[in-house]
Amino acid sequence: MEAVNLLSSNKYTEKQIGYLFISVLVNSNSELIRLINNAIKNDLASRNPTFMCLALHCIANVGSREMGEAFAADIPRILVAGDSMDSVKQSAALCLLRLYKASPDLVPMGEWTARVVHLLNDQHMGVVTAAVSLITCLCKKNPDDFKTCISLAVSRLSRIVSSASTDLQDYTYYFVPAPWLSVKLLRLLQCYPPPEDAAVKGRLVECLETVLNKAQEPPKSKKVQHSNAKNAILFETISLIIHYDSEPNLLVRACNQLGQFLQHRETNLRYLALESMCTLASSEFSHEAVKTHIDTVINALKTERDVSVRQRAADLLYAMCDRSNAKQIVSEMLRYLETADYAIREEIVLKVAILAEKYAVDYSWYVDTILNLIRIAGDYVSEEVWYRVLQIVTNRDDVQGYAAKTVFEALQAPACHENMVKVGGYILGEFGNLIAGDPRSSPPVQFSLLHSKFHLCSVATRALLLSTYIKFINLFPETKATIQGVLRAGSQLRNADVELQQRAVEYLTLSSVASTDVLATVLEEMPPFPERESSILAKLKRKKGPGAASSLDDGRRDASSNDINGGVEPTPSTVSTPSPSADLLGLRAAPPPAAATAPASAGNLLVDVFSDGPAAQPSLGPTPEEAFLSELEPPAPESPMGLLADPAPASDPGPEDIGPPIPEADELLNKFVCKNNGVLFENQLLQIGVKSEFRQNLGRMYLFYGNKTSVQFQNFSPTVVHPGDLQTQLAVQTKRVAAQVDGGAQVQQVLNIECLRDFLTPPLLSLRFRYGGAPQSLTLKLPVTINKFFQPTEMAAQDFFQRWKQLSLPLQEAQKIFKANHPMDAEVTKAKLLGFGSALLDNVDPNPENFVGAGIIQTKALQVGCLLRLEPNAQAQMYRLTLRTSKEPVSRHLCELLAQQF
Repeated sequence: MEAVNLLSSNKYTEKQIGYLFISVLVNSNSELIRLINNAIKNDLASRNPTFMCLALHCIANVGSREMGEAFAADIPRILVAGDSMDSVKQSAALCLLRLYKASPDLVPMGEWTARVVHLLNDQHMGVVTAAVSLITCLCKKNPDDFKTCISLAVSRLSRIVSSASTDLQDYTYYFVPAPWLSVKLLRLLQCYPPPEDAAVKGRLVECLETVLNKAQEPPKSKKVQHSNAKNAILFETISLIIHYDSEPNLLVRACNQLGQFLQHRETNLRYLALESMCTLASSEFSHEAVKTHIDTVINALKTERDVSVRQRAADLLYAMCDRSNAKQIVSEMLRYLETADYAIREEIVLKVAILAEKYAVDYSWYVDTILNLIRIAGDYVSEEVWYRVLQIVTNRDDVQGYAAKTVFEALQAPACHENMVKVGGYILGEFGNLIAGDPRSSPPVQFSLLHSKFHLCSVATRALLLSTYIKFINLFPETKATIQGVLRAGSQLRNADVELQQRAVEYLTLSSVASTDVLATVLEEMPPFPERESSILAKLKRKKGPGAASSLDDGRRDASSNDINGGVEPTPSTVSTPSPSADLLGLRAAPPPAAATAPASAGNLLVDVFSDGPAAQPSLGPTPEEAFLSELEPPAPESPMGLLADPAPASDPGPEDIGPPIPEADELLNKFVCKNNGVLFENQLLQIGVKSEFRQNLGRMYLFYGNKTSVQFQNFSPTVVHPGDLQTQLAVQTKRVAAQVDGGAQVQQVLNIECLRDFLTPPLLSLRFRYGGAPQSLTLKLPVTINKFFQPTEMAAQDFFQRWKQLSLPLQEAQKIFKANHPMDAEVTKAKLLGFGSALLDNVDPNPENFVGAGIIQTKALQVGCLLRLEPNAQAQMYRLTLRTSKEPVSRHLCELLAQQF
């Protein structure tokens, strides 16, 4: 209480002690919080800059939700007020940033957002630095609102980069002008694609070239602070060049600059250079430039003292590998594997296995490489690796004889790893007959060689070898007596392990009872495996974490490599099978095209592979409309339970016992009114992606649930709920998903949707699961709105006006006049209207600036004709939207939905 009393003092020292005490020691739930808030309010209103700063520091340090609710509306006003002192603006920007990070929903976006961008022009460098931090955070959630910051950021960066160290004396750090601000500006620019304005882009390229040129100049000081500041700007510049991935000249220069750091005496610089080059290796413009440093990287792998740098060198070798250097890189990685640290051996093994498979032109080389891998690091060769070699050998006739010969020779080593025995057992059981003609590898020799390893192996391997023995009886009848003796032995028939005992009994009986023809049919050669994703690549991604997809997938550089058995057979794009681009977490082998063109920034682990354009129309396949409609069987109307493919148990939530939708549910829904694909929801645990298509009154939606953590979700249960009367208006048929979602994994749910009649409220998606033992629940609005069932209708001007007059009843028209929330761009507006579902009619409105559209909303019960007219007023930054439909509620609802898009 004494501290609270000090807040009302007019002495700076007393007020400072009061605020300091409260910032450090008062709990945000304290009953004194109301008194504290009153004191803060008084100081913010006092216009005394010192007192205002103390109050802002206190709000930021406590940062509680109560304080956010009390002051979130006041702080933006202080920030953009013309009479605020520079120190107050700095504190206000940082305080707002703190509140936004803690509770983004409390910070109101409004008129101040456009004005805060202009703080980048402020004369005071401290204000600019604080403003950049705030804008960078805000633009990640609302990029369109802050697009104007690009030109201002480029302009400010250009002035700093081109200034001499004497120009900005107060902000020059060891001869480097404003390094912190420069780095922040470069990070801000990484939130956006390259500038569209040619002048701005030219100025930015000039800036980046200047930074690269300065990096080549001799240092102005030998102190480490100078080189740290200079290199911080250089590395952030290179990150921006990599992010744009559109300037070949800059990308090659960046690569050469990083190449100079590969042998630098500073370990951190070597590490950063290798890490950045990994990203450069995936760009078509700089891949060849990265390859020129292969010898230096190989040398780093051999001689580097720091294990983390060695790991980055291995990553870079993996990234720069292509057909021209695959054999060299694989042999070097195999050589390194013999002395590699135990912590990274499994990852190196996976990478060698992937590269050998991906770039194998000669499959005998592939077999040699994998067997070498098992010999050198058998303990670190996971099941996925030796499964994969068996798949590939089984599928390729030309390599089966060589594989059998090679594995037979490998098994002759006195110390043979168990994984080698597994591979040897399987391959000789299938293809041992191909080398049986040589007396050195005759059937009895093959059997005795395998059986000599039998007693040293685990139960699983012995079980596999017993299957090999029965295959030998079919392939080589002369070994039948010997093998039956082994199967008849008491150690097999009375084995303590039930699996081995059962195999021995059944195989012995099969070999005794079955005729030669039956035996040959039962034990015939395994058929080729169906082509599928490389399980090794999936495992490497799981080890690397969800963000590894963009760096591991390398289909861009060598499209022809996909036709090899190790590659991925492209998924046929049909309505019932979503295309690979729907893979939000990047857990498939083939990289989605969108991900290849837009590399993820370091801060964004999960790449949104969906196009975010205003009219993102998905193409789930070239299926004709009739096929689409016939394939989508509408849900059975007899009973509500018929809507579910797998009826839900009684414990599933109904509308009355699910929680209310999350606060931002409406905002998330609005993002999908004019597009069908994208990320519906994302937090630190979960990402939910959507891909959908609608035709006439039917639709199909794919929901992708991605686990962003390394911990498994338990009792995972998504349920679609129909609030109010929606059950009679919209039928949704859902497919159940697995109750467990592994860490870093993704599951897909398919929804079939039928619009029975017009509806105003969307269905709800209720999601419940357990994470780390704690129950989690989430309710969202599914992006199914009435306009999804819009069928565009072309009509002549005369027909349009005739129909417009027919829909002249007062209740049939809905009109809204509203202020533009986004820049008024004609092309973007056109794309949004098309995405909304209507046809755009040319030469109908006398004013060419206006937009006129027509369409029919298709429901099972009836069709609702709809005409719209959008009149933009660029001068006033206003729109007038008029909708006329044959049904009153539809007019109002469509008008509300569409108005929110502009």
